[in-house]
Amino acid sequence: MSFWTDAAEATKNVVTEDDFEAAANRLVTEQVLYAADRGSKVAYGLIRDFEREFKRALEPLGYVVRVNSQLRYAYAIPKHARTSPVTVDQTLLALVLRKIFDEETRSGHHDENGEVACDLVTLEVKYKQTTGGRELATGGKLVALMQWMRRWGLARMSEEDADQFGHDADQPYVVIIRPGIAEVLGEAALARIALFTSPDAEIDRTAHASASTNDEGGAA
Repeated sequence: MSFWTDAAEATKNVVTEDDFEAAANRLVTEQVLYAADRGSKVAYGLIRDFEREFKRALEPLGYVVRVNSQLRYAYAIPKHARTSPVTVDQTLLALVLRKIFDEETRSGHHDENGEVACDLVTLEVKYKQTTGGRELATGGKLVALMQWMRRWGLARMSEEDADQFGHDADQPYVVIIRPGIAEVLGEAALARIALFTSPDAEIDRTAHASASTNDEGGAA
């Protein structure tokens, strides 16, 4: 009898043990699952309805599992830091997005899903201010960085929302900062911004952003 036998039976085997295993694997790999995302609604529903079982399954592997039923997302955060390589640019962007999210949420500037929209002009200004004058990546480099932010469940790009800011070559999309960022990068992450005010500052690789990736980087 596998670990998920009782859970599957509770659904009258409408959901199979393989389905539960797949949801657990996705949660670990993607770190944050949002019900609103395409292909994630079923997995999120399983984790929400069987939260206790998922906690029991993943705790021995060193993961803390939580469900935010109000904003409809679930996350699995590793208790211990990993040593997967993360670039300075990836770390900086993640921390700056966390800071923006915190500021905007305190001001009530978020939608019903707890997401914060940030246009590229504002992101560039905030990035430079926060990092002591560093330049934000642009074009394809920024898109590549945003793909990592999406993989880690921190933020996504939204071309639809860009219309309100002027959908042109300079503003092709806006960055949507997702509520799971507050779980992945806790309050301690905000203090880490001071490490990057100098261009020669060293990066501490044990940040949650680096801890949350596997060798493939995870995928959302």
